[in-house]
Amino acid sequence: MKQLFRIIQLGIVFVVALVTVIFLIIKIGSYQYIETTVESLPKTQTALVLGAGLLTNGKLSPIFKDRIDTAVLLYKAKKVETILVSGDDGTTDYNEVNPAREYLLTQGVSARDIFLDHAGFDTYSSMYRASIVFQVKSVIIVTQSFHLPRSVFIARKLGITAYGTPADQHPYRFKNNVREVLANVKAFLDILRNRTPKYLGEEIPITGTGYESI
Repeated sequence: MKQLFRIIQLGIVFVVALVTVIFLIIKIGSYQYIETTVESLPKTQTALVLGAGLLTNGKLSPIFKDRIDTAVLLYKAKKVETILVSGDDGTTDYNEVNPAREYLLTQGVSARDIFLDHAGFDTYSSMYRASIVFQVKSVIIVTQSFHLPRSVFIARKLGITAYGTPADQHPYRFKNNVREVLANVKAFLDILRNRTPKYLGEEIPITGTGYESI
């Protein structure tokens, strides 16, 4: 029993050490590309907004809306030419990206500058598809602080000149930070094995018009 207990202890220490190392690698590999003010960000092709769910009435969740509002600020400040919304459109009765497009139109964003990624089922897929499907070369990723390091890290590992800015317009639940610890490990493994998302499809260059992505 003592030997088994010792093995369990060593296993726990190994897992904690692995998670910590991955966290540090992602943090160190992304922090210099994250800016907290619009003015300090460089100009890029697009703002990539990562989906964050809808309310039961079909409207954007508070986290999602904060991301969209931040992207609008970048667009109006001419830091980006377009806005790419990446989210879950996996079933006939759930679609994150279309409500986001409708909201962006009410905020004065031109329809031709709104691109929709209907198969952004996770952060890695969103970054991969931004690079391959939408042929994005430079991007400002818009999400909350707890999510930014991983997002920027993945994008840069996939060859995109990526920067990030936080959409922290409200306080968010601690569980998001806890979830991020496990998501870091998954992202790191995805990069190591060069995972290809299940859905790719035809190319929709970000240099074209958003109408092609509806």
